[in-house]
Amino acid sequence: MEPLDLQRAYQDLTTPHVADAIMRLSIPVRQAPATISPLWVGAHIVGRVRPAQHVGSVDVFLEAIEHAQPGDVLVVDNAGRDDEACVGDLIALETRQAGLAGIVIWGLHRDSHELRTIHLPVFSQGALPAGPQRLDPQPADALTTARIGEHTVTGEDFVLGDDDGVLFLPLNHAEEIAELAITIRDTERHQATLMDLGTSLRSQTRFTNYLRAREKNGTTFRQHLRTIGGAIEE
Repeated sequence: MEPLDLQRAYQDLTTPHVADAIMRLSIPVRQAPATISPLWVGAHIVGRVRPAQHVGSVDVFLEAIEHAQPGDVLVVDNAGRDDEACVGDLIALETRQAGLAGIVIWGLHRDSHELRTIHLPVFSQGALPAGPQRLDPQPADALTTARIGEHTVTGEDFVLGDDDGVLFLPLNHAEEIAELAITIRDTERHQATLMDLGTSLRSQTRFTNYLRAREKNGTTFRQHLRTIGGAIEE
């Protein structure tokens, strides 16, 4: 899926809708640690992964941006370190000017005020004033893979992030994931509308029928929902 198509397909999808879709498709759930969050409420990011392993200098970010395409997301692997900030305002500006969609950092940022002014979506574990005081050897795969928590991502993946967190998803399944997530989203919105109009969730999900089926056949709630087209959980 091309960058513009990716943006269009996922611009109105949340990470919970997409997480439900990938679980239903039996695609492994790869999500960033819960400590990684957006710098401001309402941020939304989607784009192909552009990996960069930080070793103490920003040149790896500039090189990653040099090879990036508009719409990519700079995914920074700083091993979750909490003793240094690795991304600041100049890298955010460079990322924005190159047309990238944003930055996800397994580590810390600085220049928080400037980053909010630049308003490029940035997801990070938090802020710290001081940058790195080290310069380690750069791995051979520094521009092809990035580790975020327990997961390793590459240019074969794309990022989706919002207020609930960050997901990493296989690009070759982007279309089918979006299609199912849209169905789940629309079902849940319809259910919420009915609840606003006075129809309880128990009524919509035929909960009494479910209790009978559970007692009689051992039916699980998820099995029951799938028989009636519900989308409460996966």
